[in-house]
Amino acid sequence: MSVLTGMEPKSVFTFFEEICQIPHGSGNVDQISDYLQEFARKRKLFCIQDELKNIIIIKEASAGYEEEKPYILQAHMDMVAVKEPGCDVDMTREGLRLKTADGRIYAEGTSLGGDDGIGVAYCLALLDAQDIALPRLEVILTVDEETGMEGATGIDLSMLRGRRMINLDQEEEGIFITSCAGGARVDVVIPMEQERNSTWTKDMCLMEMKVTGLLGGHSGMEINKGRGNANCLLGQVLQAVEEQVALRLVNMRGGVADNAIAREASAVLAVKEEEKAALEAIIKEQHDRIRQSFQETDAGVEVVYSMLAGEAAYYTSDSSRRALHCLGELPNGVVAMSQDVEDLVETSLNLGVVVLSEEGLRLQYAVRSSVDREKDALCDRMTRTAREAGAQVSIRGSYPGWAYQKDSPLRDKMVQIYERMYGHKPILQAIHAGLECGILSSKIEGLDCVCIGPDLQDVHTAQEQMDIASVGRVWEYLLAVLTQKA
Repeated sequence: MSVLTGMEPKSVFTFFEEICQIPHGSGNVDQISDYLQEFARKRKLFCIQDELKNIIIIKEASAGYEEEKPYILQAHMDMVAVKEPGCDVDMTREGLRLKTADGRIYAEGTSLGGDDGIGVAYCLALLDAQDIALPRLEVILTVDEETGMEGATGIDLSMLRGRRMINLDQEEEGIFITSCAGGARVDVVIPMEQERNSTWTKDMCLMEMKVTGLLGGHSGMEINKGRGNANCLLGQVLQAVEEQVALRLVNMRGGVADNAIAREASAVLAVKEEEKAALEAIIKEQHDRIRQSFQETDAGVEVVYSMLAGEAAYYTSDSSRRALHCLGELPNGVVAMSQDVEDLVETSLNLGVVVLSEEGLRLQYAVRSSVDREKDALCDRMTRTAREAGAQVSIRGSYPGWAYQKDSPLRDKMVQIYERMYGHKPILQAIHAGLECGILSSKIEGLDCVCIGPDLQDVHTAQEQMDIASVGRVWEYLLAVLTQKA
């Protein structure tokens, strides 16, 4: 049964709801890509689906708009698929459970994927429209934006004629993004050795420790809000324990995506029964310290523990100590603020995922900077630090930033139309998050870009919401821009 029936603009919400019923987390885009290809086929629109599953759809100009320059519209089809602990939705196979309340749309127990499902829905509504006269539309729908912009990096745009592009991946209405940070993914793997034929197992007990209750959020947009990173906080607690109590790591896991600030992380430890009381005292001390540190920005944080029954394989003391030391030495969070733009983060990194497996302790970071040389310098610093600890480092998915263009006819036009419609100018903003505009600009010479979108809150978390009225206003504004000639 449709949840969004009756909402306006009808076509936008219809397509958004259809998208939400198709699993489309990053790396799981085959179904959504095939859906988009079938959408174009049914409407007899030119469509390319490449080997990466990127989609390009072209709709020729309406009568009276043949002489107008084409517009490129761009969004990404993947979402950060996260859910609340205990949520039974299988996001690799099932659709979202949409709900509405207080003028907003959300998904029960999971992220909503308004980033960037609503951008895709806008594109489909425009391509589907039969009663709206428009210039030629060239729609780019990319894959795996959230995991490193692999789709934008690999896409071939040589068939496009447009040189002005509206990117639909913004999360605040009335704020036009005009430049953004570049970035890269950094993977650190610390080799771990399991204990063999040890007598240490005698009188051993197992404890599971969790850092939980954090807000999390987007590692670009929320990195400077003072929110706790569960992976880093867990590392701090474990280091404090290791300094006073002999421990062996059994397991460690935290976070869901390298570009999402980790909300929860856990570790299983093997400790001597006789040291359990000392361990509990250290955990309580660390819990109080963390609660005090984040009382203003992340007041829900908790450090909790429970004893586990049974036995388990564990890693050596040396391996455990080396892994925790490397985790503690690597930086996290804001590294530098911009010297040119007030309150703009220049360089940062986020430890999004921690996984302990047979290959070792894997740390997955998202690195961002509006200055490419600073991004490279941070990656080099991380590489040196990790290799000193005997870790392996790989850097992937590096992408350029999107520089501000002093002369932008598209931006000028969009500002004038916005001011006419709403009585005030939009805010022009540079952001610390990554957008595909930088990559696509490197592929299309002279590309003129602006990024817009409706109000979204808490993206990349299970608390994500989208403002219904804002979706409608951005639709009306988008139509005004596209239909105004010259």
